[in-house]
Amino acid sequence: MTTTPYQNLELQPLAGQWRSGSSQTQLPVLNPYTGEELLKLNLATKDDMEQAFVAARDAQVGWAAMGPAARAAVLLKAVEIFDQRREEIIDWLIKESGSTRIKAQIEWGAARGITLEAASFPSRVQGCILPNDIPGKESRVYRKPIGVVGVISPWNFPLHLSQRSVAPALALGNAVVIKPASDTPVTGGLLLAHIFAEAGLPAGVLSVVVGSGAEIGDAFVAHPIPGFISFTGSTQVGLNIGRIACGSQYLKHVALELGGNSPFVVLADADVEQAVNAAVVGKFLHQGQICMAINRIIVEQPLLEEFTRRYVERVSALKYGDPSLADTVVGPVINAKQLSGLLHKVELAKQEGATLLVGGAAQGNVLPPHVFGNVTADMDIAREEIFGPLVGIQSATDEQHALVLANQSEYGLSSAVFTASLERGVRFAQGIQAGMTHINDMPVNDAPNAAFGGEKGSGLGRFNGEWAIQEFTRDHWITVQHTPRQYPF
Repeated sequence: MTTTPYQNLELQPLAGQWRSGSSQTQLPVLNPYTGEELLKLNLATKDDMEQAFVAARDAQVGWAAMGPAARAAVLLKAVEIFDQRREEIIDWLIKESGSTRIKAQIEWGAARGITLEAASFPSRVQGCILPNDIPGKESRVYRKPIGVVGVISPWNFPLHLSQRSVAPALALGNAVVIKPASDTPVTGGLLLAHIFAEAGLPAGVLSVVVGSGAEIGDAFVAHPIPGFISFTGSTQVGLNIGRIACGSQYLKHVALELGGNSPFVVLADADVEQAVNAAVVGKFLHQGQICMAINRIIVEQPLLEEFTRRYVERVSALKYGDPSLADTVVGPVINAKQLSGLLHKVELAKQEGATLLVGGAAQGNVLPPHVFGNVTADMDIAREEIFGPLVGIQSATDEQHALVLANQSEYGLSSAVFTASLERGVRFAQGIQAGMTHINDMPVNDAPNAAFGGEKGSGLGRFNGEWAIQEFTRDHWITVQHTPRQYPF
């Protein structure tokens, strides 16, 4: 089946109308590999944002009232459109976010998967009847939509990290306003708006506000209409969003998926080949620009030499360059500013005494994979989130030391441990201070029906499955006094 590609992607769906943002400032959207200008759009203003939130509030009532079957039908139609437009979506991910074809296919599948899972949510919302000691009283708890949800999404997995909030929120009867990252407004919001419009979502239920964070970022969070703010991004920005959402005049629900510093632990009894395979993909998928990506490889001393040798061999052979080629593993980082920060980390690692085992000069925004040995826990490359194709290998004297090193971080998102003893792995996993741990696999894992989220500085709340139903709805306790109640005075 042939479909005409979406047109006029420079227009934003604002308050039920596709139009340009009202600002005179234009945002050029660039291909991070070629530097080509993909399109140029006028940024939205605070007034555009205001109109979007008001329209969302007004449209939400009718959308929620449509009932579960009607809402599920829109989500299922969106899944069908994901399938029909698969190559169009993947192409946009490659050229706008610098995704390799491998990563773009994974992201398309993840966004499609959460859409399909969300299609089941309208019929899975449950209230309850509670026991009550007062004669003649019935105690009910209703579960209802929050109302309007504001979604602020990042540039690294823009399609999926928007859709994992947008799809559940819509399915459960909420309206949504998205503020995508300025680097990825198309894949982070505008494509999704076109998909849902084609799927039959009523006008005004979903708006996309492409605006400067400096101008509308704080106002987006502080606005009185959205009752829930879903944010994915850095811990520093997330802390500010939490302060605004819970410290302004209007208290809001928040879900914050923030930074990570994932440990990848290889115990002495691990299958080295499998551990190396997992560590290569878990570090260098999407150039390491993933919140769950391996940041620290921790190897128990007896396997350190063999693991390091094999890992260096594998990483040295990875193809880097043009992300549109099917066999490219490492493509460009998102922009020159990100590249500059990574080059600073490379030099700092050398200055602090780490040994460069694999490296190479940047070519445009493409930074070849870098691997450092002799890394210690106090080095910047071990302490801070990297968000790029750099990784350091640390040595652990024994299992207990490995656990101490794994927990030696302010973050606690994802993690992994390799061992021949699965129960040993489970015990080790239970000791890791993180929201997610994977045994004999990489830390880069996501499933539409499993709880996704972190601990410590990695955020609040959980996405996916039953956890998303809880996040994007609210409880309303209602009692019914069927017979006259006897009061004490």
